[in-house]
Amino acid sequence: MSHIIAIANQKGGVGKTTTAINLGAALAVAECKTLLVDCDPQGNATTGVGIDKTELSRNLYHGLIEKDAVEDLVVDTDLSHLQVLPASLDLIGAEVELVSQPNRETFLQDLLRPLGDKYAYILLDCPPSLNLLTVNALTAANTLLIPLQCEFYALEGLSQLLQTYRRIRGHSNPALVIEGVLLTMFDKRNNLSHQVAEEAEKYFKRLVFQTRIPRNVRLGEAPSFGKPILLYDITSLGAQSYLALAKEIMNGWRARHA
Repeated sequence: MSHIIAIANQKGGVGKTTTAINLGAALAVAECKTLLVDCDPQGNATTGVGIDKTELSRNLYHGLIEKDAVEDLVVDTDLSHLQVLPASLDLIGAEVELVSQPNRETFLQDLLRPLGDKYAYILLDCPPSLNLLTVNALTAANTLLIPLQCEFYALEGLSQLLQTYRRIRGHSNPALVIEGVLLTMFDKRNNLSHQVAEEAEKYFKRLVFQTRIPRNVRLGEAPSFGKPILLYDITSLGAQSYLALAKEIMNGWRARHA
């Protein structure tokens, strides 16, 4: 079966979409067939891999609400082992339409079920809120990956995400576990980055990934060219960090450190 990872943190600007795109690309270059599911109405993961949303007639909304077959929604990328289930602003409507539906938290799970073991990894890029789309992603996932930026208020607000995580485990997805906490925007020259890392390791202990994603200009530039960092500048620190993260995940980080 596919290993489904929800990448979530209700705080914006922490590197969720950057991680979804570049982890997906790193897994793909390791020849792991990977599907990136863009669950955010902003559709940044879609454009970040070079897909023009305006040219698509169907996207995740049509799978969730209009019940289009998931196989008909998947789009290829420049990497042969990476495909995308795209998003657009239509998803804002999905949020409203799902509210009145029975079992509304399982729509994404039901949509992805026919894929079975077609992919080694399915990455769910969540919006920067704990809304119904995020709840759907956590219900569909096997694990939760939490990007945590190395800034002053990084740990504030995580309690709300963890409460949602526990609620999902208690009701709709008891098997959900934390894949790991990923430190992003890490600046080794900055004492604050080291302090946040220490606090995260104190709180989450062995769930913190060994890989730390650095502040990196090339990482910031890549989305404007519609490319994962591995296709934009594979020699950059950002690219090497996401390759290292993919290796940790493929080597069974959670299993070894549970």
